[in-house]
Amino acid sequence: MRMTEQDNADSPLSDSQQFSEIPESETTQSIKGSRKNRIASVWNKTTSRLMQFLPTEQLAQTVVGWFSVSETQVAEILEKVRAELPTTEALLIGKPQTGKSSIVRGLTGVCAEIVGQGFRPHTQHTQRYAYPSGDLPLLIFTDTVGLGDVHQDTQAIIQELIGDLQQSSRQARVLILTVKINDFAIATLQQIAQQLRQKYPDIPCLLAVTCLHEVYPPEIVDHPAYPPDYEEVNRAFAAIKENFAELCDRSVLIDFTLEEDGYNPVFYGLEALRDALAELLPEAEAQTIYQLLDEQAGEQLGNLYRDAGRRYILPFAIMAAALAAVPLPFATMPVLTALQVSMVGLLGRLYGQMLTPSQAGGVVSAIAGGFLAQAIARELIKFLPGFGSAIAASWAAAYTWSLGETACVYFGDLMGGKKPDPQKIQSVMREAFQAAQERFK
Repeated sequence: MRMTEQDNADSPLSDSQQFSEIPESETTQSIKGSRKNRIASVWNKTTSRLMQFLPTEQLAQTVVGWFSVSETQVAEILEKVRAELPTTEALLIGKPQTGKSSIVRGLTGVCAEIVGQGFRPHTQHTQRYAYPSGDLPLLIFTDTVGLGDVHQDTQAIIQELIGDLQQSSRQARVLILTVKINDFAIATLQQIAQQLRQKYPDIPCLLAVTCLHEVYPPEIVDHPAYPPDYEEVNRAFAAIKENFAELCDRSVLIDFTLEEDGYNPVFYGLEALRDALAELLPEAEAQTIYQLLDEQAGEQLGNLYRDAGRRYILPFAIMAAALAAVPLPFATMPVLTALQVSMVGLLGRLYGQMLTPSQAGGVVSAIAGGFLAQAIARELIKFLPGFGSAIAASWAAAYTWSLGETACVYFGDLMGGKKPDPQKIQSVMREAFQAAQERFK
């Protein structure tokens, strides 16, 4: 459901104050009015006294300075976080329709449409997709295009891949070769894999044999228990493994389909793929992949949109924790805010809401307005050496997670044609934050 310009004018996305339109009785209003008057009186008296003793202009400049971060400082903070993120770059090498994009969907949980839109040209023969964002990625997928096309120059593809691998990088890297189980025209793929392994023997290589259902016996209409034990599958898998025996460190059977294909589970063999990658990657990167593939939250809710949304939320929570751990009070707040606004914008796209950055910022304000004081307290606690940064990181991760969870509820109501209920939204935010604090303790 896309929003028109008229919708934007009236929508809760662009006017967070609509959340507060809850009727109150005259008695309640009177009590609140009296309370506000007393608070205002105390505040005015206190302010007057402080102004007599404090250099208010200098103090104001100091406070503004706390929240002012130059673009250079932001760039330095992002670079530091980037250097510490456990990022994995996977080079997907295979013919078209061999399941490369499906591997991206399986490892990220992102829908097929968004994965397709996310790939961008990198070189003449490769495209690149960074998840969840290009600025702070946890997974980078480089996809070869045109492989198997008789009009394409195989040596040119090889040289582009070698040139890409020659770039200095702190990221963990892995080659993933994709082969359909019924495709034995693999000479080009073997040639590419052989030259890459000769040039870079330290980069691990995983063979992913895909599209298993295409060789199932005719009477089989769904996936069996993993791994499949059919003669047709075993014979083809053994032959393909033999052809790549000296080129690949691990091999795995997978069959990632679309929901409408009718096969269950959709990502058949995902756990085997995860374990194979974990064996080939350093510990930190392997642990990140295990976290991204944690299905517990999705099983509790059983909602495809919410499940996909959580796959977005977790990496943003991890990055928020990394940012908040920087021991500079208030310095990372603008970066964290931009990160969280970006997350809400991406979640909006998942639910069919195309938001501008200002609209996404409005949603953040509407959802989490009551957490401002805690956010400031989180920054102040950084003044405690070491321990303060750890607490701030845990809080930022929990806050970002709960913000994403609540945004999913917010956008889910909009997609269903309902106006988000402010009390429900605030309740979800509080409950999600409490649960997230335990998760990220």
